[in-house]
Parts: sequence; C-alpha cells; structure tokens
Amino acid sequence: MEPSSLFSSFFIIFSGAAILATLSLYTRQPIIVAYVALGLIAGPSGFEWVSDPKLLNEIAHIGIIFLLFLLGLDMQPNSLLHVLRKATWIALLSSGIFFLIGFVCGTAFGFTHAESLVLGAALMFSSTIIGIKLLPTTVLHHKHMGEMMVGLLLLQDVIAIIVLLVLGSVQTGTHEVEAPSIWITASALPILCVAAFMSVKYIILPLLSKFDLFHEYIFLVAIGWCLGLAEAAHVLGLSKEMGAFIAGVTLATHPVAQFMTEKLKPIRDFFLVLFFFALGASFKLEILADIWAYALILTLAVVAIKPVVFRFLLGQFSEKKVLAWDIGFRLGQISEFSLLIAYLALASNIIGNEAAHVIQATAVLTFVISTYIVIFNYPNPIAPSSRLRRD
Repeated sequence: MEPSSLFSSFFIIFSGAAILATLSLYTRQPIIVAYVALGLIAGPSGFEWVSDPKLLNEIAHIGIIFLLFLLGLDMQPNSLLHVLRKATWIALLSSGIFFLIGFVCGTAFGFTHAESLVLGAALMFSSTIIGIKLLPTTVLHHKHMGEMMVGLLLLQDVIAIIVLLVLGSVQTGTHEVEAPSIWITASALPILCVAAFMSVKYIILPLLSKFDLFHEYIFLVAIGWCLGLAEAAHVLGLSKEMGAFIAGVTLATHPVAQFMTEKLKPIRDFFLVLFFFALGASFKLEILADIWAYALILTLAVVAIKPVVFRFLLGQFSEKKVLAWDIGFRLGQISEFSLLIAYLALASNIIGNEAAHVIQATAVLTFVISTYIVIFNYPNPIAPSSRLRRD
C-alpha cells in the first residue's frame, strides 16, 4: 500500500497511533514509544505505507516550534535571566564532558578525526521535546526544577546553534569554515531580541489590548507572531526554534500569555505526534547490522553517564540531591539537534553514512530508554502508575 496523498498519510498515522496508544496504555508502556514504533512499521523500513517521511518530518518540525513558543510564554524575562546566570556553568561544563566522551568513542570506533568531532558535538545536548513532554505542567510553570531544566535546555540550544552555524559555514568537501558568515549570524541574535521586544511593546500589545474580547483574533495573533518570528530567525541564520522561544518570552509578561498557552496546546500535541512518527520512519533498519554495536555503546554511555554528570554538577551549585538526580535522568538522552547536526555534517561531506546512522540510532535508542526511566520513576503526565501521573 502506497498512499498517494497527505490525507492518506495522516489517516495511517493518527489511526495507527490511536490503536498503538491504546495497546500501550493497556500494557503500561509510554505512548511516545508507540508513536516511534508506528513510524518503524509504516515507514520505508517497514510496510512503506507512508513513503515520504521527509515531508512529515518538516510538518512535525512545526510542533517543536510551538513547543518552544509555549515555553517562552511561561518564562518571565527576569526569572529567565536569574536561571540562566545559575545554569550557564552547568551547561558549559556538561557539554564539554559529553563532547569529550563522544570524541573518544568516535576515535575508538575508528572514525575519522572530523567524524569524531561531529559525534562529540551530537552527544553534547539533551532533548527539549522529551525533557518538557515528560515534565508535569505544574512543575514547568511554578517550580524551581522547571525553571532550571528550561534554562539548561535553552543554553544547550544556544550552543547547538553555534555548532550548526559552524557546520553551515563549512564549504562542501573542503572542511574550510567561512568565519565572516558565523559572525554575521551570531550578531543577528541581539538584533532579533531587540526588534521582537520593540514590536511587542509598540504593535502587538496595543492590538491585543484593543481587541482582547475577540478570542479568535488573539489566537490568530499568537500563531502569526510565533511563526513570523521563527521565520525571521531563520532568515537571519538562527534556528526557527530560537525565534519561536523569543516570541514567547516577549509576550510572557502580558496576561494573555496564559490564554495563548491553553489554546495552543492541542496544536502542539498534534504536531508532536508527527515528530515522533517521523523519527521512527526515518530510521533505516537495513543498516542496523553494520552499526548496532557502536550505537549500543554510545546509548549505554549516554544513559549511564549523563544523569551522573548532571547530578554532580547540580550538586556543586547547591541543588538538592533528589532534585539533581531528577533533572539528570530527565536529561539523560541526546537531542533532536543531534539529528540536525548529523544531517548537516553528512550534507557537507564532513562525515560518512555510517557515522550519521550511528548518531541517528543513538538518538532513537536514548529517546526510548530515557522515556522508560522517567515514566516509571518520576512524576510525569503519561506515567502508567497513578502514583506518578501528574498533568
């Protein structure tokens, strides 16, 4: 069966997701794993019911953008600055440790120097989607742990953007970096922030105040502002996720922020189902025989070492032991940015197919294992146990 339309693909994805989600709930498994499993079954490596996962992956990317926008809506600028000051050293030190682990593993696997560098970069970051998806809403909005996790993930995103800027500046096949383009793009961040805050102050907020009784209008302005600033960030050489987050933060002080948060959650969840499906669909089972040992070693290293590193570093900065372990296990995977790093590095001929597939397989495995660890041990919205389930 090969669907000829986007509608057919959506039918397979959401009908299949509903069936597998039902089975996962009956068997006390995480729903996220059901979405990934459906991608493996229906994607190119399975029955090929959905033959163009790249298109769906682009659509699912919108879900990540909305997720970052909603995070921004919940972050007061003053609180954000306070958290970032505390989390900066933790983010930098942990990223350095994980980079070294990845580089050493890549060298031991026999990869080239450049491939080992990219592998190290891919291990530096944790997943914003997994981390926030499994964090109870009350913790995300009102607790110190939520602020600390968002701060760490945001700083990792900034580091990831720098890595992506470097990779994007590498001339294909030469490994030479165009330094001027890096500095031009880096200077775009403060420009975007200032322009966003000024636009909200003098355009967006006056409009919302004037037409605040029209909920449909507020909904449209929220979506337009989120996607508009995401596109502006992309044009300036930044990530769309960063633009969406800035869009949210600029509106966080306005009372309408909570209204936007509630109205946009269903849209976010719709696209996140597509994201996890696309993740499973993009995984090529036929190459697993060649790289399974490398991927398994990296997966075990990430799942075992990341929580310990975060526990130690957070403990050094006066965080309580229980809180430090909680955050450590919630960040015990690699990131969707790791997949993007692998894609860009492969497109620039910096790494080969084998190294790229190792990163991809490690991402899938760490996503799944980390999800299992969290849902069975820590409070989260999709826990099989009512004792741990927190919305």
